[in-house]
Amino acid sequence: MSFSELGLDPLILKSVLSAGYENATPVQQQAIPAALKGGDLLVSSHTGSGKTAAFLLPSIQRLLAESTGKGMGPRVLVLTPTRELALQVEKAAMTYGKEMRRFRTACLVGGSPYGLQLKRLSQPVDVVVATPGRLIDHLERGKIDFSRLEVLVLDEADRMLDMGFVDDIKAIAARCPEERQTLLFSATLDGVVGNLARELTRDAQRIEIAAVPVQEAKIEQRMLFADNMDHKNRLLDALLRDVEMTQAIVFASTKRSTEEISDLLAESGFASDALHGDMQQGQRNRALQRLREGRTKVLVATDVAARGIDVAGISHVINFDLPRQAEDYVHRIGRTGRAGRTGIAVSFAGMREGGLVKNIERYTGNRIEVHTLPGLEPTQKPSSGRPASSGRPRGNTGSRGGFGEKRSFGDRSEPRSYGDRPPRGDSRDNRDRGYRADARPGGDRPARSDAPPRGNRFDGAPRAPYGDRPPRNEGYRGADAPREPKAEVNGNSVEYWEKREREAKAKAAAARGNSARPGGHARSGPGGQPRSYGNDSRGAGHARVGVRGRFKD
Repeated sequence: MSFSELGLDPLILKSVLSAGYENATPVQQQAIPAALKGGDLLVSSHTGSGKTAAFLLPSIQRLLAESTGKGMGPRVLVLTPTRELALQVEKAAMTYGKEMRRFRTACLVGGSPYGLQLKRLSQPVDVVVATPGRLIDHLERGKIDFSRLEVLVLDEADRMLDMGFVDDIKAIAARCPEERQTLLFSATLDGVVGNLARELTRDAQRIEIAAVPVQEAKIEQRMLFADNMDHKNRLLDALLRDVEMTQAIVFASTKRSTEEISDLLAESGFASDALHGDMQQGQRNRALQRLREGRTKVLVATDVAARGIDVAGISHVINFDLPRQAEDYVHRIGRTGRAGRTGIAVSFAGMREGGLVKNIERYTGNRIEVHTLPGLEPTQKPSSGRPASSGRPRGNTGSRGGFGEKRSFGDRSEPRSYGDRPPRGDSRDNRDRGYRADARPGGDRPARSDAPPRGNRFDGAPRAPYGDRPPRNEGYRGADAPREPKAEVNGNSVEYWEKREREAKAKAAAARGNSARPGGHARSGPGGQPRSYGNDSRGAGHARVGVRGRFKD
């Protein structure tokens, strides 16, 4: 079906045809006529199905009519999960609306300066494409209003929920007018996405396009098992030195790993760049521009680059770390094999990541062939997708093979014996074994030495003295001897503290007397005068400062 049969305005149809689009995709054939009617839509479609045009074309056509609201806020708001996708959607909006008069757009994403965004919002704007975080910032600052908003679009809603934007999305929707059209596009409409859709839409029409997760045959998928991180690095170096590699994207799981791998490749002589969420938008734009121009051969990125990057020269996609979601794997390897070209997708898997491999194969419906590189074969055997076990049978019956003949854990009705030792008893547990001395009397045990046996200290016999130590004298007071009661002392009484002060003065006088005696420790200064330390003068106006006095000051 061609675009001319979808009911689009001639101005918009002219822009679409000039961009090189002729036939509409299945999602466009169903979503565009339904959106033109003005109702809410819930669309489930896979990546690369043309859903950007499916929500932009009918939304832009609504702008041909004059707005009934007052203000300078947007009439169409599009929320996307990543900055790159937001820039791509804004570029598509400018392409589809270039034939319209006074058509203005604004892109509100993190990492870019506020000044340019505020300048765009200071004039009437038609379409705003934003990420939830930066849009919340503008809302809290009072720099944007939704008084004339007509269409709210949630693009990649499942991805935004995975990134934790559910609260931001609800807050933004609460600020939008109730009389609006809501278009929600997602890869799935189940679970959390379905709950969010029920909250934000009213009598929405549901459109589900048959998911085609299986990639085209032009993308060759390979799996390489690695023993450890060093083995991964050597595999990556060997792949990037292949003559067939022109440009590659290496996907890592964390931002820190992205920087480390990029630095390691740069030290090895590769023209590499990093791309992750902590970079400023200008840095990310320059990294993508260098990749498009061919100056960057290897781009190391997180999943932020899994959607929204369209570079035809990418020949290899390498999953240095496997994605936790099978759907992210499809988005990752979709960065290669663009525009009818062939591509190679290589994934590194650890020995205990068999479960992730099984999930990816189950989602795509294809089995990923395991390859090896000459000289870099793994030395360990990968585990299956099931949870690792110790190799023992789960049941308690049957014999356990492995290391010689071993007893079974099944029937223990017969008492077991070890060598010449008699069995411990007829019971299956240890409670009826009795006292050990009864089963093995000490009379048959040979004596350890010729020393006489020691007596029991609790049998009432007097203890022998240790060596030459004399016994305790008669004046020893045992534990049972009566003790004299201690005199009660009132620590809060004046008499108690006067006594303590007299004792302290007497002790200080005795100390001064000892220092004045011959052979004392008092040091004398020049002229035989006693040496004073610090501010110790006792004349008028010179109060002696002690430790407590210093803390008070």
